[in-house]
Amino acid sequence: MIKIERNEPLTRAEALRLLTEADLLTLGRLAAGIRRRLHPGECVTFVVDRNVNYTNVCESKCTFCAFYRDEGAADAYLLAEEAIYAKIDELVAHGGTQLLMQGGLHPGLGIEWFEKLFRGIKARFPQVQNHSLSPAEITQIAAVSKLEIPETIRRLREAGLDSIPGGGAEILVDSVRQAISPRKIGWEGWAAVMREAARQGMATTATMMFGSREKPEDIVEHLFRVRELQAAGGSFTAFIPWTYQPGNTELGGRSATGVEYLKVLALARIVLDNVPNIQASWVTQGAAMAQVALFFGANDLGGTMLEENVVAAAGCTFRMSLDEMVELIREAGFRPAQRTTLYRTVREF
Repeated sequence: MIKIERNEPLTRAEALRLLTEADLLTLGRLAAGIRRRLHPGECVTFVVDRNVNYTNVCESKCTFCAFYRDEGAADAYLLAEEAIYAKIDELVAHGGTQLLMQGGLHPGLGIEWFEKLFRGIKARFPQVQNHSLSPAEITQIAAVSKLEIPETIRRLREAGLDSIPGGGAEILVDSVRQAISPRKIGWEGWAAVMREAARQGMATTATMMFGSREKPEDIVEHLFRVRELQAAGGSFTAFIPWTYQPGNTELGGRSATGVEYLKVLALARIVLDNVPNIQASWVTQGAAMAQVALFFGANDLGGTMLEENVVAAAGCTFRMSLDEMVELIREAGFRPAQRTTLYRTVREF
């Protein structure tokens, strides 16, 4: 489209037509052009990180989630501080720089629990970026602690929270959210946390889980809501779309196809011209599709993920070492570089 080639923003209607009517290769060509404009030099980045799922107890009970447990379940857990420290110590030993701590919406964890833990992490591992929690978790912490969102974020930041990932976005359309996660915050609740985090100077990311119950119009609306949040002062460093994994879930159904994934990824690169980085989800798509995604607008492969349990609970268990990540990028014809959470280069290969 001429508007895209002139770097002019699309309307929602134009984006919908691209998603539903354009052929895959046309979308890929348009997205790849934007990727080359924003990221010349054929460099593809990744971060060495670890997901620490500190608890699987969750009041939200999303129908698409195979990870959560009720508080009294036999296999419910809450990790002790020393167990979390041991996991981070292993991350550091592997050259890792990013900790992504996420869990469920635990009814008994107030802000003091997180403040103590985050202070302990920062004291022991000052070199690690604490990129943790999600808008839903922060909202839960605020509710349990009887605090407003700004105060909750301020206290968490002062205790050692460095940046906030955009988990729990699913689809930022409340009709879809009511269908798949009726107990979770609505899209405005998610946006309110991200607006406040940006106001307080914290970096954030935005995500999308698609392939469950949404329509193409909902995918487009999600992308434009992220774009508009960013334009209004947001701090999104990256956008990460991934596909719903139906295994072991109440919702069931099927996942999106590879073609559907690539079309949404490419459209995200086209629409989100004000979000610098687009991540390919090798965790849900596998290594080969991640390589293809680099030709459809993605410039980043996310984290090596020394540990990941939420998607794994749905039966999706891809794994990636640093050496495998480097080779994956090279095989696709790109130049690999390890980065920090904030996209500063650690080393090139």
